[in-house]
Amino acid sequence: MAALPGTPKHSKNLKEIVSEALRDATLLAEGGVDAIMIENMHDRPYLNRSVGPEIVSAMTAIAVELRRNTELPLGIQILAGANKAALAVALAAGFEFIRAEGFVFGHLADEGWMDSDAGELLRFRKQIGADHIKIFTDIKKKHSSHAVSADVSIAETAKAAAFFLSDGVIVTGAATGEKASVEEIKAVKLAVKIPVIIGSGIDAGNIHEYWDLADAFIVGSSLKIDGNWENPVDLNRVRELVRRVGK
Repeated sequence: MAALPGTPKHSKNLKEIVSEALRDATLLAEGGVDAIMIENMHDRPYLNRSVGPEIVSAMTAIAVELRRNTELPLGIQILAGANKAALAVALAAGFEFIRAEGFVFGHLADEGWMDSDAGELLRFRKQIGADHIKIFTDIKKKHSSHAVSADVSIAETAKAAAFFLSDGVIVTGAATGEKASVEEIKAVKLAVKIPVIIGSGIDAGNIHEYWDLADAFIVGSSLKIDGNWENPVDLNRVRELVRRVGK
């Protein structure tokens, strides 16, 4: 969806933004996906953890309309690392899951240093009565430096996330659209019993390489026109991915 009010690239009113989000969701559902997740990807440069009431309210408006228009499972991520806000929106809109970054082990992200928030986040989930909402957590996430925790393997990071009650761990490549390491995914899968999700780089041409390695796939860029994350959803690309999955 387009940049939200108050962000540098904002240019459309909220009604237009909601309409575009619903259009993309309709195409994804028509193409046969299992679930849909929204995020404020166009709000770059992102704020660190605290995004402001204008973003939370806009995301809630979009989420509520999306919930009214589909019965598919729905999720949300609010960049960057605004995990409490995402959880609150998910509860208000009736979503099933959130994607959370910075859950365990602090790291240096594009937005600056990000402390881990597992303890605060899960306490917040309990306080607002949102235990039914799953929290899927990035580990050694993309667009970040992990030099401080370089002596902690991705498998050990996954174990820490599981110990801290993550509902599933997400493994990514180094950046948006980049493939995750097969070796890292295998190591994580062996290390934990919770779901392992691949969070970047999946497309119709390579999903067969990862099919037996993960429990779920978050697919974004490759389902957009020309494979560019900034573009609208391409129904033909969605159908091709789902066709490959069916095989």
